[in-house]
Amino acid sequence: MKHMILTYLMILGLSNFTLAQDKLYPNEELFFETQKEESIWKEAQSNPLNLFTAVHAKEIHEQKWNELVEELDQKKTKTKSEYNFLRHIFQKSHQSLLKTYVKHSTFNDMLQEGKFDCVSGSATLGMLLDRYGYDYSIVETDYHVFIVVNVEEETIILESTLPIGGMITRPSDVQAYLDSYKPVEFAQLSSLTQRLGNPEIDLSDHAIFRKVSLTQLAGLQYYNDAITHFNEQSFGLASKQLSKAMILYDSERIKNLRELAIEQAYKVYGYDVK
Repeated sequence: MKHMILTYLMILGLSNFTLAQDKLYPNEELFFETQKEESIWKEAQSNPLNLFTAVHAKEIHEQKWNELVEELDQKKTKTKSEYNFLRHIFQKSHQSLLKTYVKHSTFNDMLQEGKFDCVSGSATLGMLLDRYGYDYSIVETDYHVFIVVNVEEETIILESTLPIGGMITRPSDVQAYLDSYKPVEFAQLSSLTQRLGNPEIDLSDHAIFRKVSLTQLAGLQYYNDAITHFNEQSFGLASKQLSKAMILYDSERIKNLRELAIEQAYKVYGYDVK
């Protein structure tokens, strides 16, 4: 089983990068919705938690996050089994933060109201796994994100959108889950304007299956927000969100949607928004 999982993970790409603005067009400046968002980008972008709170950043409600971390820190000192502690992380995350699955939710929606989707849910679990030293991968697919964890010589799936049954441990179930997202050779993503956040499998698209970092996942949250603006025909604002997404994650689909947003903005507004 472990060798089969490694076959999947070998095709996952992970690239190191810095948060530089070399992905912007000449003379392009980043647009920030709030002063809080701007301060995050200027002063605190090295912390993934800050980057996830940057989208629609106003007042950040970190109390529940801090309470969860404090509780888990205490539990960690009393738990010898990494497997049991992993289950505790998954369960406590849903009890404290991941309360109601709502498509198109942001990380701030989760902190404030408990609303989450696969991006904010995977971000929550990923940051906690990172904190406690787990060997894990965040996997981006065409329209969904999930986590693969290697613990005690077992491979486990963490499906954040399923509070019950979302920690998949049986080897046959793990393999079946991965097979459902297995990329198809020469497949192409058919829609640039469908957000990540839907746990339901889209059988028509199997083009993307790759590992992403927490910072890149924060870029995908900006990508999701840009799609909302694009579908509302706010093409200028969509392109501005995508410029920030590109800095965090130099992804082909983010780049392509940004080009499309700029093209549509020119058609609607009559001038170049770059």
